[in-house]
Amino acid sequence: MDLSQNDWWTKAQEDKNSIILDVRTAEECEEGIIPNAINIDIYKGQGFIYQIEELDKSKNYYIYCKAGGRSGQACNIMNQLGFETTYNLAEGFVQWEGPVTL
Repeated sequence: MDLSQNDWWTKAQEDKNSIILDVRTAEECEEGIIPNAINIDIYKGQGFIYQIEELDKSKNYYIYCKAGGRSGQACNIMNQLGFETTYNLAEGFVQWEGPVTL
């Protein structure tokens, strides 16, 4: 499900079962990350799948990338793998106005 920046961040903060997932490349992460995000690069293909399958499926995942496309794909992949709750940050990190960790 795509969420606006405010809805995504508010929901992630209020959700005691939330995990923030950054699916950008390591180079992109050098621009900063949303606090407490776990980085798993979607471009790693099967490696991405292996890392995702190690995650707890009972958690709620708040996913972002640079512009919202890859995180949308990640949501779809995770849903196919049995993750029930995934939220895509619409418009991604380029539009992000919330907190950032370098």
